[in-house]
Amino acid sequence: MKDTFKHKGLRQQLVNVIKAKGITDENVLRAIGNIPRHLFMDSSFLDHAYQDKAFPIAADQTISQPYTVAFQTELLQVKRGDKILEIGTGSGYQCAVLCEMGAKVYSIERQQELFKKTSKFLPKLGYRAKKLIFGDGYKGFPEEAPFDGIIVTAGAPFVPKPLLSQLKEGGRLVIPVGTEVQTMTLFIRKGSKEFEKHEFGDFRFVPLLEDKN
Repeated sequence: MKDTFKHKGLRQQLVNVIKAKGITDENVLRAIGNIPRHLFMDSSFLDHAYQDKAFPIAADQTISQPYTVAFQTELLQVKRGDKILEIGTGSGYQCAVLCEMGAKVYSIERQQELFKKTSKFLPKLGYRAKKLIFGDGYKGFPEEAPFDGIIVTAGAPFVPKPLLSQLKEGGRLVIPVGTEVQTMTLFIRKGSKEFEKHEFGDFRFVPLLEDKN
């Protein structure tokens, strides 16, 4: 599997599509333009890799729609060197976007099959997270807290308290909240107990699962 000029051209078209949908953060657009998304997908879906759609991957999960990845990443306001916790490594695509933007990424995955696959695969592409963790995302990663940003890549029926408590002051948590349909929600930590909450419309995600298997 290679990354060709054709793929690069298709990526540029994808960048134009998500730009037209309202994504303005140049660093986010650049990351999506650089990352070979087709390598993160099963070969049967290769032709669709640069459409703005979600697709199935292993363990009944999906690789998120590029627009959704861009939208969540833009809400995080990632700066180079930021310490970011990702809940739900999945295919590793969102993790790669954050690494490409210069973040120090800690990423948790509860599906063992995906965890093993992504742990081998990401370094091969040159994306080195600070740490990939096999565990329960609801608990966050207290050993490395506090974080500049926390991003949840699956629908959560409620906001797990540990995630809020692991944010730095000024830190941002981006989480899709809801059961059938999720509301993209941003929490900004204003003090030890104060959080500012913003909501950004409806999205559809696979459910965030508790425990690990």
